[in-house]
Amino acid sequence: MSHGSKRSDFLRATGATLLAVAFAPGAALAMARRAPAALLLSTRNIGRHYAGDRNLFATVAPGVPGRDRAAVRFSLSRPAQVKLEAVRTALRKSTVAWETTATLRPGAHELTWAPELETPVGSYVMRLTIDRPGALTTVLGSRRPASVAVQQAPVVRVLGIEASFEQRSYLPGERMGLRVLADAPRFTITFLRCGWEPQPTVRNDEMTGLPMGAPAPIDWTGKRSGPVRIEVQTGDWPTGLYVARLEAEDGRVGFAPFILRAAQPSPSRAAVVLPTNTWQAYNMYDADGDGWGDTWYAGGNPAVVLDRPFADRGVPPRYRRYDLPFLLWLRRMRHTPDFLAEDDLETFATGDDLRRLYDLIAFPGHTEYVTEHEYDVIERFRDLGGRLVFLSANNFFWRIDREGKAIRRIRRWRDLGRPEASLVGSQYRANDDGTRRGVYYVTEAEAAPWLFTQTGLASGSKLGEVSGGYGIEIDATSTASPPGTAVLAVVPALYGPGYNAEMTYYETPAGSRVFAAGSLDFGATAMIWPMWKLLDNLWRHMVADVPPPPSA
Repeated sequence: MSHGSKRSDFLRATGATLLAVAFAPGAALAMARRAPAALLLSTRNIGRHYAGDRNLFATVAPGVPGRDRAAVRFSLSRPAQVKLEAVRTALRKSTVAWETTATLRPGAHELTWAPELETPVGSYVMRLTIDRPGALTTVLGSRRPASVAVQQAPVVRVLGIEASFEQRSYLPGERMGLRVLADAPRFTITFLRCGWEPQPTVRNDEMTGLPMGAPAPIDWTGKRSGPVRIEVQTGDWPTGLYVARLEAEDGRVGFAPFILRAAQPSPSRAAVVLPTNTWQAYNMYDADGDGWGDTWYAGGNPAVVLDRPFADRGVPPRYRRYDLPFLLWLRRMRHTPDFLAEDDLETFATGDDLRRLYDLIAFPGHTEYVTEHEYDVIERFRDLGGRLVFLSANNFFWRIDREGKAIRRIRRWRDLGRPEASLVGSQYRANDDGTRRGVYYVTEAEAAPWLFTQTGLASGSKLGEVSGGYGIEIDATSTASPPGTAVLAVVPALYGPGYNAEMTYYETPAGSRVFAAGSLDFGATAMIWPMWKLLDNLWRHMVADVPPPPSA
């Protein structure tokens, strides 16, 4: 954290928006005695503005001469102690990236913030605190405004390279629309195949992978002040998760992930559905410039736009922890499923069509938000003998509705008469954000001996000691669990008596087999022994002895 309070930081302001409060004349004198300031507030980039900048929203690009500082202007009616903080809001906590304080006289003032090169990209609320002994303290920017129209605190966007594809998935060779905002004269684009990286991914805001060709140079002359749409194209590459890596000459990097579907369904008759709805629900990217992520996790219940860039340099939330290990495991075990986005499940008219193509559908990530059609398709797939694997927890929990390129959260499925346990086998029970973690104890190895073969695990064995245990969010069986649902392993009393994480498995007379891990971060340990062997046993069991799909 850097600090500064030089008198030269405070310059006379010009042009501002008055925040006026009307009150009865009789109260005017008392109000004047208590109030430390009547505020005139605005912010701007010191330099040429960016598209979308406005009176209380300014964009800066660290390291770009002339466009690397933002000025916050205000006027004080009385002497006061002033503190200005650059606050990065997040899911459940906020962090102060920079602050400065000073004691100021009445009049116009201006503070400037020049973010350092290593400052994380994204929006920062410029929280202004005005304090005077014996008077009320004024704090602007302590909470999310009801709308941009009533926003009071300035917001500064620290720009890196923002990029996002218009769709979540594409076919090989299909033209792909990519929107880019980058204040750079030129940059390169490299396509990477995720899960096949020659070096480990070491940062949470980074995606690595196998380069699919040399970096392609892009001339960005004349396009530096606003988002611009370009078209790019893949080759005839294998299905999987890919990312476009954009890098400027000064080292700034941005990522834009996408799923490449198979041109023809895989002979493996298995598909992996990545949690694209949940990725965006947890995406704290601030598109409207109020300083808070455009998601219900930042307050309220706004629509979540699916083609936004991701906040952390373009990387989906918790990708490195929850999603990448499973991709690495697939490569290690040489399994070759097709990859799908949740959008792709919407394209199947019914579960019958999905069942004709696949025997196994795996949900390796946190698939919390599903539409009614997605629920219908997967449930019908199961009823026709399809096999399902859930390697996380809190799956199929919320019903969402699609509104164009946005989703809106409606109600929990269990409150709509369709408890997720009836499909998954277990359902969401509780969470504590990972405060407590525990190991699984195998309870019914005899109910699924194929799962534990060659792992050294048996009833009474522990699973998860090497990885540090499991938790964050947990699932358990309920009265809605299908008949014969077996609890294979338990993390007992993780959040107190009765709050167990339960690993479940059930079969149906139609030949369906459904496995659910019961903890959010189960798949995160896919590369650790004996987990990788246990998952391989599971995969092979799920694709064996499959009943024939329905005829067309």
